[in-house]
Amino acid sequence: MRIHDVSLPIGSDLLIWPGNPPVEILPNQRIADGDAANVSELRLGTHTGTHVDPPVHFLEGAAGIDAVPLDALVGPCEVVDARGSPGALGPYELESLLAPGVERMLLRTDNSELWRTPPVAFPSAYTSLSPEGAEFLVRAGVRLVGTDFLSIEARGAPGHPVHTTLLGAGVVIVEGLDLSAVEPGGYTLAVLPLRLVGGDGGPARAVLIED
Repeated sequence: MRIHDVSLPIGSDLLIWPGNPPVEILPNQRIADGDAANVSELRLGTHTGTHVDPPVHFLEGAAGIDAVPLDALVGPCEVVDARGSPGALGPYELESLLAPGVERMLLRTDNSELWRTPPVAFPSAYTSLSPEGAEFLVRAGVRLVGTDFLSIEARGAPGHPVHTTLLGAGVVIVEGLDLSAVEPGGYTLAVLPLRLVGGDGGPARAVLIED
C-alpha cells in the first residue's frame, strides 16, 4: 500500500484566494521562554489550502461542514487527466474523462504544476469547471469532485453557478489539491476537513491510497 499526500502545506507562503485571511502561525507558549510546552496560535480562513466546501458556503441556511457525510469523503475515486485543457471544462471534456459509475472524481489539470515551485503567485488564468460541466456531473451521479486549484469555478463568475449547482445537488467540492505527483487512475480517497460546527468550509488533509 502506498499513501499519497495530495494536500497543500499550510504556511506563511501559501497562496491565498484574494481577499481571504492570510495564514498566521504565532507563538503562544514556548519552552524557551519558561513555559511547560510549545503551543502556537493558528489564524487562517476556512477556505485555506486544501479544503472542503459544504452547501452553506454558497447556500444560506444550508448544511455546514460538520454535516458533510463521511461516506462521501472516504472511498474509491478516480484521478482523471485533464491536462492540456485550459479554460473551463464542460460536458464534452468531462464525458471523455468520466467512466460510468465513478462517484468521486479528482481533476488533475495544468493547475497542479503551480504547486511544484512555491511560493505561487495568483495566476491570470486557471483551469476550472463550466456551469454546463457542473450540471453534467450532477446528472452523472458524481458525489464528490476535487480540483487542483483554490476554486473549482472561474474567478468572478456572476452568481457562482458552478458552486450553487454542485452544492445544491449535494455534491461535495474539494479544492486546493496538489495532484502534481499523482498518476491518473483509481485510488481510495480520504479527505477529512476540520469538524467546525456549522462551518462554511473546512481545511483538510487529503490522501490517496494506492493498493
